[in-house]
Amino acid sequence: MKEALLLSTAISSAESYIKAPLLYKGKVRELYDLGEHFLIAVTDRISAFDWVLDPAVPDKGNVLNLLSKFWFEQTAAIQTNHVVHADVEKLGDLVTDPAVLKDRIMVTKKAQRIDIECVVRGYITGGGWRQYQQTGEINGIKLPEGLRKNEKFAQPIFTPAAKNDVGHDEDIPFEKMQELVGADIADQLREKSIRLYEFAHAFCAERGIILADTKFEFGLIDGEIILIDEIFTPDSSRYWAKENYALDIEIDSMDKEPVRTYLSGTDWDKNSKPDPLPADVVEETSRRYREIYNRLAK
Repeated sequence: MKEALLLSTAISSAESYIKAPLLYKGKVRELYDLGEHFLIAVTDRISAFDWVLDPAVPDKGNVLNLLSKFWFEQTAAIQTNHVVHADVEKLGDLVTDPAVLKDRIMVTKKAQRIDIECVVRGYITGGGWRQYQQTGEINGIKLPEGLRKNEKFAQPIFTPAAKNDVGHDEDIPFEKMQELVGADIADQLREKSIRLYEFAHAFCAERGIILADTKFEFGLIDGEIILIDEIFTPDSSRYWAKENYALDIEIDSMDKEPVRTYLSGTDWDKNSKPDPLPADVVEETSRRYREIYNRLAK
């Protein structure tokens, strides 16, 4: 199942390699219009604290794309998704250099995005822990007193956010989600999200990894709910190595943590783009992404 990684050069943009209209350029992904389908190209750009940083991180993009491809295949029997194929050779003359984009592209069905980020938390950490400390709740869900940081919930909880194309997504109670998308769709999204999380949590546990929390996006095609965007990548999920798990500490996650740690230790004011990342931080971040891929997608 494992595919080759390690490109010699990081890719900051795919625009010069793709002869199709660019519809959207996100912090990492670029969306192109193929007519019947979308083409998603995943770059090596890296962001932190809402800034896209320099330089790009080698192998980050192909890890994200290959992991999404892997997980879409693993979960296809549980939940239909938007993938048509991830074979750059099928794009023909639309790609000027197939070798560069070999592991970085995904052709997908066109879906109407449901503007809800479907977050599932299996452990109380991160933003959920901060909410709990302040209110005893997460997204309006009343939780038992005395929970400890990183403690596992008896059952995973669903904590949605309303998507904003500009600025941060907004954490909302489930009742607000029902108002926004309708009770039936809200119920389906909660059920589907928790089922996907439980499947992946068990899968990861067998490989010495804890999937602490994750987020999904869904869309509609002819009234059917399908899974879109990315799935269970280090950018959409919080992964912990089982050997690092402990209560009451900040657990080092298997993602771009070296970048966040480095920036937090500088005098950067977060109001302007920071200086380029040091080579050792880029190298360690690249290693983290490759490690999570190698431990999961074997």
